[in-house]
Amino acid sequence: MISFFSKLSLNNSSKQPVEVAKPAYMDKSATLQELGYKDENELRETIYDYLRTIRDPEKPNTLEDLKVVYEEGIFVKEPTADKVPVLRVEYNPTVPHCSLATLIGLCIRIKILRSIHHPVKLDIFIKKGAHTTEDEINKQINDKERIAAAMENPNLRNLVENCIAEEE
Repeated sequence: MISFFSKLSLNNSSKQPVEVAKPAYMDKSATLQELGYKDENELRETIYDYLRTIRDPEKPNTLEDLKVVYEEGIFVKEPTADKVPVLRVEYNPTVPHCSLATLIGLCIRIKILRSIHHPVKLDIFIKKGAHTTEDEINKQINDKERIAAAMENPNLRNLVENCIAEEE
């Protein structure tokens, strides 16, 4: 007995495949202009607009209010070999021993990845000298496997979702 899908593919075997053009945001070699940005500065401003609304996990303030994220901490670097934009985001925890610095870095990463609709290489770092364990935290928030594992934890995922949710 032939399945429905087998019959369908047998009946349509004479048709030539249709080639569909990919939109610019799916093309890894697209320039910033093709992705819809005038220049690097506009990309920086766009990223900052996404980050400024993230809420602090402990306080009712945003990361912008607390000066944890700031426009001067967003850098557009040279694109990769296949022209993927490279973003470096630097943030400054409120105190050198902030116990939520890793969670804030995770929120920054998830917010950008969900908001930007094209490939991007993202490097997130704590401002040099701003935290007692900055090297360990920087390593964690730039490790794809650790990020994936963290987002599989339902409690942590809910915390991130609450921090990055847009206000209505």
